[in-house]
Amino acid sequence: MSYMLITANRNYSSWSLRPWVLMTALGIPFEDRIEPFASATNYAAFRSFSPTGQVPALIDGDRTVWDSLGITLYLADRHSGVWPADEAARAFVQCAVAEMHSGFATLRNDCTMNVGVRVEPHMPSPALHRDIARLRELWEEGLDRFGGPFLAGASFTALDAFYAPVAFRVRTYGLDVGPVGQGWVDHMLAHPAMKRWEEAALAETWREDSHEAEIGAAGRIVADYRAV
Repeated sequence: MSYMLITANRNYSSWSLRPWVLMTALGIPFEDRIEPFASATNYAAFRSFSPTGQVPALIDGDRTVWDSLGITLYLADRHSGVWPADEAARAFVQCAVAEMHSGFATLRNDCTMNVGVRVEPHMPSPALHRDIARLRELWEEGLDRFGGPFLAGASFTALDAFYAPVAFRVRTYGLDVGPVGQGWVDHMLAHPAMKRWEEAALAETWREDSHEAEIGAAGRIVADYRAV
């Protein structure tokens, strides 16, 4: 079995991070191909490998699997560890993965992912406060019910992969997710797969104007650790 995973910029692409960190953490081999964001709209260029014109995309022989959730479901049919073996934990993980995939719109829009910078954010909106409160509630439930240190117990699963971009956002914007949630964030940021992604992000010299503008609109940039 030989996979190719196509992703975009390590600093910006939260959707790419999900399957990348999942496959890396679970030891699922793949060829790593990066297609950087060249402009605000990359649809035409990305249509050459993805039917939606978006990343990520997984190539398995002559089959293309698209969307981070679609890729996760595809991998779960072929590899153990994507979902927990325990039925209660698996139900929790699948619901929480679906919630992240379809929800937290304000968090995405107000706190866009940029691994290499630190931002002093503008005053959070009530909607952002609600998203952060829900994160705290969900993370605390998973850690309490299943014992940690990952969100569904002792092993890394798709749930940790889907919230991995939020771990970077928490650090970038200094978001308050409570001591329990921060413990998970710290554990994730120390994970070898996350450190590999971060190292690649800091080494990137690509900049894309619209993504940079989103960060500037989110607040005051107080540090930038990316390569010049």
